[in-house]
Amino acid sequence: MKNLASMLILGLLPVLATPAAAHIACDGDFQVVEGREIATPYCADKALAKVARERGDQVTGGQVRNNPATKDEVCRFIGGDPRVSGDCIDVGDDD
Repeated sequence: MKNLASMLILGLLPVLATPAAAHIACDGDFQVVEGREIATPYCADKALAKVARERGDQVTGGQVRNNPATKDEVCRFIGGDPRVSGDCIDVGDDD
């Protein structure tokens, strides 16, 4: 019985170790939840990184999300691109 429980736990580890981000569906800056779009920082950072990659910067959404300095750099690199203007609105604010 103990071996069965161990096997079940070991069998579930890959499922439990899967990052939650793998289940987040984004449409631009918006997370799609039950067919509705909700503005989330996760999706906004992912969209910002996508635009940066289209312009030649090799950055990921995780890098933008986890490092405010990286987000600042990406926003300065992209400039006034209207696709991400709302995502870069607070860049450089010290307040």
